[in-house]
Parts: sequence; structure tokens; C-alpha cells
Amino acid sequence: MSVNVSEFGSLKDGRIIHKYTLQNKNKVSASVITYGATLTEICAPDKNDISKDILVGFDNIEGFVERTDYQGVIVGPYANRIGNASFSIDGVQYKLVANEKDVTCLHSNGEFNTAVWDAEVIDDSCVAFTYVSPDGLNGFPGKMNVSVRYSLNDENELKLEYFAVSDKKTVINLTNHAYFNLGGYDSGTILDHMITINADKYTPVDSFSIPTGEIADVVNTPFDLRNSNRIGDMIDADCVQLDYTGGYDHNFCINGYNGSVLKAAEVTEPESGRTLEVFTDLPGVQFYAGNFLKGDLGKANVRMEKRSGFCLETQFYPDTPNHANFPQCTFDAGEEFRSITIFKFSVK
Repeated sequence: MSVNVSEFGSLKDGRIIHKYTLQNKNKVSASVITYGATLTEICAPDKNDISKDILVGFDNIEGFVERTDYQGVIVGPYANRIGNASFSIDGVQYKLVANEKDVTCLHSNGEFNTAVWDAEVIDDSCVAFTYVSPDGLNGFPGKMNVSVRYSLNDENELKLEYFAVSDKKTVINLTNHAYFNLGGYDSGTILDHMITINADKYTPVDSFSIPTGEIADVVNTPFDLRNSNRIGDMIDADCVQLDYTGGYDHNFCINGYNGSVLKAAEVTEPESGRTLEVFTDLPGVQFYAGNFLKGDLGKANVRMEKRSGFCLETQFYPDTPNHANFPQCTFDAGEEFRSITIFKFSVK
């Protein structure tokens, strides 16, 4: 195992952005930059032992600053959407920045992913990134101390450990927004990937992609992904839920959620054999099929076209603060949020 540190570029104000690359003995590596604590590369071998970068994104800081669709970033203090850009705690309403369609608050108006995080090498397999979120920024209560640890082992497991503590009662929901293409970032769409999601239920949304509050069965819907399915088979099915979101962009309720680490999903790219398994101790995973990628230039000037990458964002459900029937993510002052997500790579 090893950690290599290098410069990734600089911001217009002169701050240097550093890149930390974790490498194991199996040709698996992961690179994270201090801007947004962002995963910029994951290299993994295929069935012929040829290693390739499987993250869709950028190879320069300008892309992450100017053209980002949240590629690889840490999202917080509240990942995903909050309806009407507001929620209440103990009878006090908090009004947030409505950065999506002037109605919803999406990914906390990009706070965490546009911050420059401090970084510390913990050992030859782990790097910790830390950030302090100011009280009241974008409307969220509480000064929050946040840490995300990335570690890689020789079992090809990339582990993300999240820690956060606020000095006021608040909502906390952190995730990573990596876009995967297991054929390689330059290999076209992800429609031929085979996906399995360990969820009997999902949360339907309205036309603003906000959960209605229903927790619905996946049976006899395009959301029944409990057995391996080609992503492209049902993504354009005649279904109002898919019409609302232009394809898959929904939260799935992980079977057996009990706060322990469970397998949420598995994806395989048949030609290369590369396989990704996702594990988490959170109750939900957002499967987003890159429906709104719009052809911006990414790595090596390859355009990130519609559905050229997929996301599996481990999370509390979207809009949880406004739905008492969802697993809750409100934390008291001084109470620690902790969570684990594991991305495990193999070949089939």
C-alpha cells in the first residue's frame, strides 16, 4: 500500500489543490483532491488484468470549478433534495437556498463540493479530509465539523468513513457523488451495464423529484432491480416516475436496514468483467443514471454525454426532514453522525 501526494492545480485566488493517490498491490488505485474532497480517479483491472480509470469526471481543476455535475464530490451537509427548500426542527422553520428550479434545495447549494478541505495522511492506506461548515450557511443551522476518511485495502475495498458534529440541532446527510463507468470513462454509455439493487421498495417522487412520502413496492415496475438487469432495458419505459426524472434518478430503500453495513447494490460491465459492489450502513441508495449529463468536456477532452456514467449515492432518503415516516437524520448538538460506505471492485 502507498499514498502519493501531488499538485492538481490552483484556484483563481492562488490556493493550491493537492491530489492524494492510494494504491494497492492489485493495480487498484483511487485519487482524491482537496477541492470538495473529490474522488477524481479510480483505476481497476478488467478480466484481462488491464487497469483503466472508471470514473467519469475531469482531469483538471477548471472542470470541477466551472463545469461540474457533482462528479466525485462529497455532498453535504444534506445530500440530495429538500422540498420547498425548507424544513422544521422543534417548531422552528429553516429556509434554505432554493438552487434548483427556484423551488428545491439540491445538495445544499454545493457547499461541501466547492470547499477546499484540509488533508492528512493517516497511514499508507488512508487519507483524512476535514472541513468546518459555518453556522447558517445556505440556511442550515449549526457550525459543523466534518471529516471524511478514504482508505483502500488489498481486498480492493475503497472505504469512505464519514464523521460530523454540529453545535446546534440539525440535519446531516453526507454522500459521495461518483459517476462510474466500469468500461472506462471514455467507453460510451452505461446502458449495457448489469445492475442489481437490494431493495424491495423505493420512494416515488413528484415532478420536482421530491418524494411524495410513499414507500412503494418495486414489484411490476421498472424499479424492480432485485435481480440482475441491463440498465438500458427499462430506463425509457412508459412510466410517469421515469418521465419526471428522465430515467433512473430515485432513492431505493435498502432491504434489512438496521444501522449495520449491508450490501446495497452490484453492477457489472459485461465486456470488461469489472464489477462494483456497494455496501453502506445507511437506509437508502440513490441510483442516478446520468440522465442530465450534457456533453461537457471531461477527461482527455472526452465529452460526458447523457448516461455515460451512473451514481450509487448512499444516503438517508431525500427530503427526510419533511417526512416523519422516513428513517430520520436529525442530530442533537454534539451528537456525532457516523457512516460507512464501501466500494468493492472485482471481475467476473
